[in-house]
Amino acid sequence: MAKSAKEFNIYNYVTDTIVAALEAGTVPWRQCWTGESLGVPLPLRATGEAYRGINVLMLWVQAHEMGYRSPTWMTYKQARDLGGQVRKGEKSTTVVKYGTYKAKGEAEGRDGDEAQTRAYARAYRVFNVEQIDGLAEQFYRKAEAPRDLGTEADPALEDWFGSLGIGIDTSKDPRAFYSPSTDRIHMPPIATFESASKYYGVLSHESAHATKAPHRLDRKHTGLSAERYAKDAYFAEAGQ
Repeated sequence: MAKSAKEFNIYNYVTDTIVAALEAGTVPWRQCWTGESLGVPLPLRATGEAYRGINVLMLWVQAHEMGYRSPTWMTYKQARDLGGQVRKGEKSTTVVKYGTYKAKGEAEGRDGDEAQTRAYARAYRVFNVEQIDGLAEQFYRKAEAPRDLGTEADPALEDWFGSLGIGIDTSKDPRAFYSPSTDRIHMPPIATFESASKYYGVLSHESAHATKAPHRLDRKHTGLSAERYAKDAYFAEAGQ
């Protein structure tokens, strides 16, 4: 059941979504390796118009989390009007519509004052086309498989990262991240990266996240949760 306007705070939702992406350890809009799980194109509306502002980030985060490869998003009604049907059990993604309105009683101004225009933010829900059946072929986009670019490992750097004592897992899963629960880093194969320097840059970023573990630096940041995660992401960026 959808939350009421009183229960759902769009500003908190936006903040929580971005904080969760920072906590995951890898910025979802950056990718320097082949294979699609991250780095989807600029999010598009059903009309082909590009989303703007915070919605770009929100949809990128969701596409990264769910593995969506198509850039196109639409409401339930838009999908139905285009001959499609959202699959049963699929969950929507919240985006934000910004606009302005004239406050009640102020449309004509009071006591000679100019009419006041106020801004608002309203949440609405969309689905990625990969959650929808029956749309025209043009809406669907095939995934790019990981490609071997021939990038080779640097033995000296391999030895150095190995000396840190942080476990590194490699698989065809095209995601790079540090998992606090397992205290291990996951990396795509180095051969799928554009260059060795970019591979080790990403590995360095994830290793910096791993320093916060209690048995390493036990690094903690002060402030609210959003501030702590933002500081940790900044720290990891500095270590890249």
